[in-house]
Amino acid sequence: MPTSPTHARMSARHLIRGRRLWIVSTAAVGLLSFLLSLLYLGANSNPTGAMHDLPIAVVNDDQGAVHSGKRVNLGARITAQVTGAAQLKGKVAWKQVDRAGAKRLMDQDKAFGALVVPGNFSASVLGLASHGKSLPARPTLDVLTNPAAGGFGSNMAEQVNREVAHNVSVALGKELGRQMTQKAAKEKAAGKRVAAPSAPERLLIADPVGVVVAQGHHLGDHSGFGLTSFFYTLVLVLAGMLGANVIHMQIDTALGYAAKDLGPFRTAEPVRHLSRSRHFLVGCALMAGVSLLTSALTVVAAVEIVGIDAGHLLLLWIFGACATMAMGCTALALLAVLGTPGPLVSMLVLIGLAIPSAGATIPLQAVPSSYDFLARFEPFRQVLDGIRSILYFDAQLDAGLARGWAMTAAGLVISLLLGLGLTHLYDRRGLHRTAHLEAAGLSAAV
Repeated sequence: MPTSPTHARMSARHLIRGRRLWIVSTAAVGLLSFLLSLLYLGANSNPTGAMHDLPIAVVNDDQGAVHSGKRVNLGARITAQVTGAAQLKGKVAWKQVDRAGAKRLMDQDKAFGALVVPGNFSASVLGLASHGKSLPARPTLDVLTNPAAGGFGSNMAEQVNREVAHNVSVALGKELGRQMTQKAAKEKAAGKRVAAPSAPERLLIADPVGVVVAQGHHLGDHSGFGLTSFFYTLVLVLAGMLGANVIHMQIDTALGYAAKDLGPFRTAEPVRHLSRSRHFLVGCALMAGVSLLTSALTVVAAVEIVGIDAGHLLLLWIFGACATMAMGCTALALLAVLGTPGPLVSMLVLIGLAIPSAGATIPLQAVPSSYDFLARFEPFRQVLDGIRSILYFDAQLDAGLARGWAMTAAGLVISLLLGLGLTHLYDRRGLHRTAHLEAAGLSAAV
């Protein structure tokens, strides 16, 4: 559309010298960069130091053994020492359960791993002190991982369990060493010939307990070590946020509020007034329809083309569509209420605050506790719980899907109420986006 000759012109030099342009641009971009730096680097700078209440199951399957006429259960002693360890107090939330309980916790995304004392542990340890000519089998502790709950969190739990197993091994080694020394002294006093232990025997006694690592909850080879749920959620959130911006702009273009630029070509529709509340409702209706398609395309791309491990495809599509719609309506509400700052605020709310408090890459138990507050209401976290349950935990409601549904629905309702309430207030006060229409004598659509 050619520029009217009556339009005032401004030189580029005069524009770039404008103080307001520099102040607003610098303040907005600088503040956003500052906040994102605090959020992202503050969450990820020291996961080990920030670790708190990391849920790990501990299981005592030890059947015990008889030693010197007494029943001994080293497993019970070890689990008591582990759960009461002062250096892990506040850092690990030990959950003492049986093996079935440990599996249930990991299957429901409620534990990052487990430490299991096997049934023959006491007998194996005591057998080291009374072995004959052949070197006895080494006692072991089982360390179970749960990468489906998050690869980083599972690795942290594994490292904690390995360190605990090593400390247990060293303590038992010292005790076995003392027992063997006392036994050898008694045999010498009785005139018996005592052979010195061989080098392999000394090494085994010094560090008698081995560690066997296995997956406690199976995760498929095409699950990105537990990260496909994060990236799938990110796609849904971006589809909602960016989709809202596209829809908002398309409505503005159709109403003539904004011109459409396509390369060097520029067109503009005649300006037609629509109330703010109806503008918002039209956007939400479009977002609902578009979300059904975008979610279906996401399933096709992720599952059929890329080949990620996924089941419950119908549920994945429906939940994804609802999540995208909720995110989109949230962004549309911020656009309708805030205007120009809307896209920046929606990006900060849906992405900036969300990712470090989502517990997707680094678990919430390994970030500063202040992020726990954000995780209670940030939409990204709620959607991630639902997607993780569908992809990794057989769509169990207790594994996060119930909370995902509830919080997604709550977020959608709050966004609709916020958007409709404030836009209706703007309309009642005559704060129209096209106030010049009324001055020109044009009627407003209701």
